[in-house]
Amino acid sequence: MRPEDIKQVGVVGGGVMGGGIAQIHAIAGYQVTIMDISQQVIDDTRHEVVDGKWGIKRSVEKGKLGFDNAVSAIDLIGYTTDNNDLSECDLIIEAVPENLELKQDVFAELDKVIKPSAMFASNTSGFVIQEIAEKISDERKTLMVGMHYSNPVPVMTMCEVIYTPQASQETIDTAVTIAKNTRRDVSMCKDMPGTRGFILNRIFGVAREEANKLVEDGIATKEDIDKAMIAGRNWPAAFFGTRGGIGKQW
Repeated sequence: MRPEDIKQVGVVGGGVMGGGIAQIHAIAGYQVTIMDISQQVIDDTRHEVVDGKWGIKRSVEKGKLGFDNAVSAIDLIGYTTDNNDLSECDLIIEAVPENLELKQDVFAELDKVIKPSAMFASNTSGFVIQEIAEKISDERKTLMVGMHYSNPVPVMTMCEVIYTPQASQETIDTAVTIAKNTRRDVSMCKDMPGTRGFILNRIFGVAREEANKLVEDGIATKEDIDKAMIAGRNWPAAFFGTRGGIGKQW
């Protein structure tokens, strides 16, 4: 599927992450439907998208989004608890909890109800995309990639596009274009069985281990490590969340 063919985007899994993904696509002009199995999660997601800390209204207040664009984006987002409402979507982005079996089952069910031409993408932070795609058809595997967004999505401008040997070049190129259309910076990452984590999390994981070792060896406190990385390296978040902000999200 080509970038110009993507008109409707389905986001499976609400909450802060799914809501953020939906939000940036709606701001980019895509018709978006968020699906979750719980009405309570759907209601909470709607609140996060519109009125939350990183929501659309907050973007208007900060001068990052015009009022008319905000109204348009809100109108472009629909909410449902029925995956059949996603059947005509051109792109499905999965944002359910990080459980491999859950993700496999979600995609297997979606594969039955979503139109055959639609692309699939997982927002997993580290599972192998080929393993997530294990239960879908071979035809759909050519249309599946990973699209890992940094949290909180409306604030962080990074998207890792993870490509598999099965994914067609057109699918990969389309994923990159869609991410860029939502004003994300895109890094490409090869899907590698036997590994866990892509670029961001693998590098951060090593750094986090070293930070923990500094504390264990009595070389520096958590507070001073956070201070050093935020002020000295301009990291937007800290290892230990001691300085507020979004450090606790890591």
